[in-house]
Amino acid sequence: MREALLGYALVLPALLVFGTFIFYPFVRTAWLGLFEQPLFGGDSTWVGLDQYLDEWRSDDFRNSLFVTVKFAVFTVPVGISLGVLLAVVGHQRLRGIGVYRTIFSSTVATSIAVASVLFFTLFNQQLGVLTKLLNREGETPVLDDPRLAFIAVCGVTIWQNLGLSFIVISAGLQAVPDELLEAARVDGAGAFRRFFRVTMPLLSPTLLFAVVVGSILAFQAFAQVDLLTEGGPGDRTNVLTYAIKTTALGNPPDQGAAAAYAMALFAITLLLTVVQLRFLERRVTYER
Repeated sequence: MREALLGYALVLPALLVFGTFIFYPFVRTAWLGLFEQPLFGGDSTWVGLDQYLDEWRSDDFRNSLFVTVKFAVFTVPVGISLGVLLAVVGHQRLRGIGVYRTIFSSTVATSIAVASVLFFTLFNQQLGVLTKLLNREGETPVLDDPRLAFIAVCGVTIWQNLGLSFIVISAGLQAVPDELLEAARVDGAGAFRRFFRVTMPLLSPTLLFAVVVGSILAFQAFAQVDLLTEGGPGDRTNVLTYAIKTTALGNPPDQGAAAAYAMALFAITLLLTVVQLRFLERRVTYER
């Protein structure tokens, strides 16, 4: 009994934090989705599941879902590929390589808000360095161009997440046994063959983790859209998280509809994670 009480006492603080900041807001959000709820008080109207069905069938929701999926498809594979490339470079035993490792991982210390403000300045029409490099002075600003705004937001996201990808994949590379690579070298395998036949299979658990975490981060992207494009131009960057904000604070504001969007985002993210773990884990090779 004493051990059980001690166990509950140790778990209780974590349960309180979880219940206060995660479980209660989740249940509250699901409950709000059953009402038409004005933002600043007023009478709420019970609509049941009709609001969920109506919002999920709406063109605005479908457009935001399409933009979110496209955003994840663009950012996750490119970000992980660049992370693998930089991790392989940083794994080399060369003099001064520690400096490059620090540079490659430095973006992990930069918040997405800071990264967005930084790139907003770089894309400035008068002073932006990237605007001059792209030779777009006097033309439509990059962040206002329907063709380039989405690519710009994706680029900011990839750059900001690159440090995390580099660190995670570098840790996976360090776990690859040197004796296996040496044995492959003795057998006559070249650098590319060793990488794709030995390193990549043993790196697959790390890559699975990076894909799942990267996908979740992509579906939760908000700050870069809010600070750079505000969902425009023409809803080209209106991801689901930003659609939740505009619905809750729109004209007229509707917390109930925003809650329905939020629950849809939760369900889609959960389903995507389960599918990735179910199907990608079959291709994972664990060291024996």
